[in-house]
Amino acid sequence: MKKLFVTAAMLSCLGVATAYAQTTADSTAAAGGEPEMDFSQFAGDIEEASGVKRYCTSKIFGISPTKLVSLGYDYQLGYDMTSNTGGGTKESTNKVSAAHGLRFLANFPVISHNKITVNLGATYMETNYSFEKPAELTSGLTKSLNASALRSTGVNLTVFKPLNEKNFILLQTSHDLNGDYRLNEWQSLSYLRHSVLGVFGWKKHDRLQFGFGAARTYRVGALNYIPVVLYNYTSENRKWGVEAVFPARAHYRRSFSPRSLLMLGYELEGHTYRLQNRDMVFNADGKMHHDLELKRSELRLRVIYERSLYDFIWLSVQAGYRYNWRNSYNIDHGDPFRSFFSNDPYVFTNSVTNPLYFNVSINLVSP
Repeated sequence: MKKLFVTAAMLSCLGVATAYAQTTADSTAAAGGEPEMDFSQFAGDIEEASGVKRYCTSKIFGISPTKLVSLGYDYQLGYDMTSNTGGGTKESTNKVSAAHGLRFLANFPVISHNKITVNLGATYMETNYSFEKPAELTSGLTKSLNASALRSTGVNLTVFKPLNEKNFILLQTSHDLNGDYRLNEWQSLSYLRHSVLGVFGWKKHDRLQFGFGAARTYRVGALNYIPVVLYNYTSENRKWGVEAVFPARAHYRRSFSPRSLLMLGYELEGHTYRLQNRDMVFNADGKMHHDLELKRSELRLRVIYERSLYDFIWLSVQAGYRYNWRNSYNIDHGDPFRSFFSNDPYVFTNSVTNPLYFNVSINLVSP
């Protein structure tokens, strides 16, 4: 099963090279934990022949270009991590000098028709933690993060189904393997986490589309079921617009030219990560704890600048403030459901302060 999962991800990455000519529409990258709405990947043609039923496309004017392949690096400046080792032990605070890692995204169409479009994608993200004084780490969490990065590897499927000239249905699923596993030591696929999103939408004209739906998501660091609002708009002069999938993300867009734009907004990013406890560092109340999952969730307030370097090769640079979301970095047994209002106790509690962060990526976008 492990080989099958890895093979599927590799095939999705290789296949995108043959699909760069597909016209696409949403600009958000896969961020760890929920399916991304890449609308302009679905460029079905409206039938013009008289008497033939017509279907809407997912395209609207002016929306930021969709990334077919993206390779980037994410870097967070230093911050404090405070951990409770459990069993009434005093909290300890350690300085994280940096948190950083690679990010990769790829997607391509497997079915492209004016009546339905299906896209397959793959993502990989990692976060390495560097501590100022690694020899003085005392908590299970800091020792675990110092020994191994947090990783997320996933595949996703997107189905865009136009119903007529004005209405459409969007379905997306994402299947992610998250944890402190190493690339030569993959964890069991029984720890896959599944996210689902469904939206019923309207395309009012070529500058506006909106919709309403629901999602099964881990963006708040634990399993949750939430309503979703889609809203993409471009002004008549095509100089500015809004791109939003609330509450996951929302951005104001300012276009300087067809090859240069600036975005200002936020994204909620998070997931659950299995901690393998290799060195038996998680213990409390006189017993060793296993089957642990770290709840990680952060709100990223950011500015993004994107421009074309050459034809379909674009540079994306973003800078912002990473705000630690409620209960982020706490540790649970297994994968329990937690609502926004849940106050159930955690096995271990931790907290982090909020640093600035930077992200740079090179992207192959749709023409």
